[in-house]
Amino acid sequence: MRRFLILCALVGVGASCGHGADAADDTGAGPPPVVGARTALATKQPFVETVDAIGTVAARPWALAALSAPAPARVDRIDVSVGERVRAGATLVELDHAPFDAAVTSAQAAVASAQAAFDRATRLADQGISPRKDAETASSDLAQARGTLLTAQRNQTLATLRSPIAGVVTRLGAALGQSVDPGQSIVEVADPAALDIVLSLSPDLAARVHPGDSVSLVAGANAGGEALGHGTVQSVAVTLDSATRSVGVRARLDHPARALRIGETVFGRIGVAVHADAVSVPVQALVPEGEGYRVYVVDSSGVAHARDVDVGARTEADAEILKGVSAGERVVTYGAYGVADSAKIIPVKP
Repeated sequence: MRRFLILCALVGVGASCGHGADAADDTGAGPPPVVGARTALATKQPFVETVDAIGTVAARPWALAALSAPAPARVDRIDVSVGERVRAGATLVELDHAPFDAAVTSAQAAVASAQAAFDRATRLADQGISPRKDAETASSDLAQARGTLLTAQRNQTLATLRSPIAGVVTRLGAALGQSVDPGQSIVEVADPAALDIVLSLSPDLAARVHPGDSVSLVAGANAGGEALGHGTVQSVAVTLDSATRSVGVRARLDHPARALRIGETVFGRIGVAVHADAVSVPVQALVPEGEGYRVYVVDSSGVAHARDVDVGARTEADAEILKGVSAGERVVTYGAYGVADSAKIIPVKP
């Protein structure tokens, strides 16, 4: 009898425990969660596909002069400083003229000697004393001597470095008394009224850019800088820069908001295509899902429903939706990462 009572008591406890678990399960299935978030309507409008790039302000090719020594020499005098405005023809740097003057004197003597040899060879050939071939050789030697003289005289003139354009001195590449070589840039002058912005793009992005594309430009290395204005792409390089492995895109800003400075960093956003009647949503609405994206569409009852979408072009603010959302539907923006399917959305103020 005692064993029977104990068994009944254990069975009763088990039944009681099982009933409690069922009650807990029933209690856990409550209403959908409530989430405070911001929403926005998907709109249909032209969507401008853009490409972003960073570049620098540079003089146009015909408005930049880089001067070097015509032959190995020494810097004798520097008449300008960086930032100084100069007129066309102004003296910038004087090289030591002594070696150039000596080269001219030597070349003049060589011409005189060659001229005498030519006259003699011609006279003897005319008299039949020497072959005509000697006169032809003397003529060739005279022409060579005259060419050497012309080169020496040209170098003598170029030993005074004069600016070929009116502009501003942007660089001095040598100091007073320094020895310089012909391949070394000694002084550079640029016209500040003829400037372009040279943007750097990867080859795949550069392939999407064409002359005539519009570009918005701001100062600095990102889109948050000072607005400089809108310009136009002038050219896209057909070669790759060997140092940066990038393609140069030259843009022109005809009416900048302020004076540009050669060498300053500029951020550009190039409009490469316009997609008419595109459905777009704020980029905040996109939630990564695997290798794609989803958005949460809010129905008329304020309930969010997860929906996979195909995303096209994007900007910093908006994303083009190719499939999954229609214009006029409301999507969750700020707070989308905290939303679950079938959640009740309570709008919050921005």
